Amino acid sequence: MNILNLSHLQVSLGSRPVLHDVSLAVGKGEFIGLIGPNGAGKSTLLKSILGLVPSVGEIQIAGTSAGQLSLKERAKHVAYLPQEREISWAISVEHLVSLGRTPYLSGFSRPVPNNIALVESAMERTEVTAFRHRSALELSGGERARVLIARALAQDAPLLLADEPTAGLDPAHQIGLMQSLADIAHKGSAVVVSLHDLGLAARWCTRLVLIHEGKIVADGLPADVLTADHMRNIYGVETYLESTEQGLIVQPTVLVDKSHGVTGKR
Repeated sequence: MNILNLSHLQVSLGSRPVLHDVSLAVGKGEFIGLIGPNGAGKSTLLKSILGLVPSVGEIQIAGTSAGQLSLKERAKHVAYLPQEREISWAISVEHLVSLGRTPYLSGFSRPVPNNIALVESAMERTEVTAFRHRSALELSGGERARVLIARALAQDAPLLLADEPTAGLDPAHQIGLMQSLADIAHKGSAVVVSLHDLGLAARWCTRLVLIHEGKIVADGLPADVLTADHMRNIYGVETYLESTEQGLIVQPTVLVDKSHGVTGKR
């Protein structure tokens, strides 16, 4: 059974259509990268899965229609890291990360050992343990991103959705995060992330879904999706592509003028 099934999904924001007839199946163990230009519909797709924007079509989570799941039940199945990284509460980093365990608590119940262990593991993975007692309001942008990622990891849901999780992180923490997400998928969960860094997507994701103008235009292995034609026609760039033992290298090189060819070096 797939963890997620989308069938003929359509989304409009106001009077503007954003997603058109999107169908997608996500199975256990998959690490899927949603890629595409700005405005393609990646963030809207993630939000529609969570019910944060209205949609038409069928969304099934763990075999159950999403509309039949309460917010608490949905939170046990799906963890979400939004693109917005604002923190408004003067609480400690450790407390903020522990909020990821909220769906599993009842009333004012005290944390159980399993919850504590998952919070500790999440903080270690994102390297925020050293400032666990600091106020979340005192964090830098990169630290704030890592803490919110830790909160999502602590939720330990079968499906993790993340919108631009590597944004604001330095290269070492970007690679560390992608490794953690790959490990989560390898252990049987499913991970779906929207990414603009095509190098990271090609290196770590087991599958890429290319979205353009609200439609899925390619879905498959990174080497099958990140082709010269797709880079030229969808992204408007010429790209250096090379398969190596470390994975596919993707380096956009120059812009393409669709009427006159390559514009020149950038």
